[in-house]
Amino acid sequence: MLEQPSLPAGFTHQTISSGMRASGERTPDKTALLFEDRQLSYRALIERTNRLANALSADAGVGPGDHVAILAPNCLEYFEVVCAVSDLGAVIVTLNPRLTAAEVRAVLADAEASVLIVHPSCADSIAADSLPGAVRVVTIDDTYESWLARAPAAFEPGDVAEWTPFCLPYTSGTTGKPKGVLLSHRSRTAGFYGNAAEFGCYGIRDRFCAITPLCHGAGFAFAMCAVYFGGTCEIMAGFDPELLLRRLHEGETTGTFLVPTQLHAIFELDRKTLDAYRGHKLRALLCNAAALPTATKLEVLDYFGEDVLFELYGSTEAGVVSCLRPEDQRRKENCVGPAFQANRVRLLNEHGAPAAPGDVGELFSRSPYLFNGYWNRQAETEATFSDGWVSVGDLARMDDEGYLYIEGRKSEIVISGGVNIYPREIEEALALHESVSEAAVVGRPDDKWGESLVAFVSLTRQGAADRETLDAYCRERLASYKIPKDWRFVDKLPRSATGKILKKELM
Repeated sequence: MLEQPSLPAGFTHQTISSGMRASGERTPDKTALLFEDRQLSYRALIERTNRLANALSADAGVGPGDHVAILAPNCLEYFEVVCAVSDLGAVIVTLNPRLTAAEVRAVLADAEASVLIVHPSCADSIAADSLPGAVRVVTIDDTYESWLARAPAAFEPGDVAEWTPFCLPYTSGTTGKPKGVLLSHRSRTAGFYGNAAEFGCYGIRDRFCAITPLCHGAGFAFAMCAVYFGGTCEIMAGFDPELLLRRLHEGETTGTFLVPTQLHAIFELDRKTLDAYRGHKLRALLCNAAALPTATKLEVLDYFGEDVLFELYGSTEAGVVSCLRPEDQRRKENCVGPAFQANRVRLLNEHGAPAAPGDVGELFSRSPYLFNGYWNRQAETEATFSDGWVSVGDLARMDDEGYLYIEGRKSEIVISGGVNIYPREIEEALALHESVSEAAVVGRPDDKWGESLVAFVSLTRQGAADRETLDAYCRERLASYKIPKDWRFVDKLPRSATGKILKKELM
């Protein structure tokens, strides 16, 4: 067995809290976090993190490798909980506050969590008989504050190895049962440096507005990045399109992250409201988590300007994989850009050979941002990795400039009459129709064709279009075998908390 080399004398592990702690030494009195009528300086944030780490260690026995869960909406305490748990070498399990009691129980049991830190607003999800037996519950209330006050304020993080996990989020389950994704300190801190190099909104003078749920990997990562580099992060409890526009118009926000569903909601506001809040100080508007339809993108460019939109593609497992920058937004339609900072991508066909330019292949990436594997799912981990490259099953094609175009997931391919059909192409075509708010296309079993296409469509207003209108519209733009055979009109499509369409609920 080979002996592991010792680390160089100057080697310093980069952990989730290391940047925050360095910022606290540099500018201790600067505001780190804002939330409604509360704020925390770096000094106060670090002290609270220290106290919580000491309390968890002394009173709850939390140590390296243990799993601690948090069930909470966006709040100030989210940051101190994540940092305190990870500073102990433990792993934070981030639960979506929209989960039912049964779902919370299932995740806690799968994650083998020993402690659950819960916000009072989520009390209905933790009935006494809904939790695994050994889980200790800590509620973020006056008792929590007293608990912190009794704990020592001094704490020095141990030598937590940067390649060890700090977080265990669970996938949204859009295509199957949710899985725990082990994210290392290294994967996310490396991503922070990539963000800082790319977006220009993560300096010490910047203010980031955190709107999307912190329980979501990207929601927390983009928010924590601001604190890591000594900026200020303003947290919004929930998404209110008019309130957000007012904050951007009147405040000092230089960066924010939105998902396409939120952008749709902004442009559903009346013209008077939109005009009243036109103008901002944004340097970067990040968009991720789901496809951004071309029609919505054009509205973003018109309203926010040509120089702020960064459209990202990535996954919990791989981090940010590619980025379409502002200068490419108009010249590259339905595109997610070239590889992101420090990332490499390749497309492989069904035989494992490189896909020819313009052909569809399975997308693999390799970077410092990759996850460690799935919790207690060795076979699925091995299926996701290939010689150090990761794929989550997404299909893409690449143009002659190296720009990527996502075609969907392998699991979403519809094979009709022996022909592979990629639903995303049809969805993009429908999204351009003036009467279509959003659309999702899935395959259903068909005795004659094997599978047939079904389109689920949400209209801008009731009766704005019918199946004959949309059928004719598609026939002008798509080959006949790509035309849906069945049309279903719905008020809205089922989505996850991050805006991903839950196609399994449509099948």
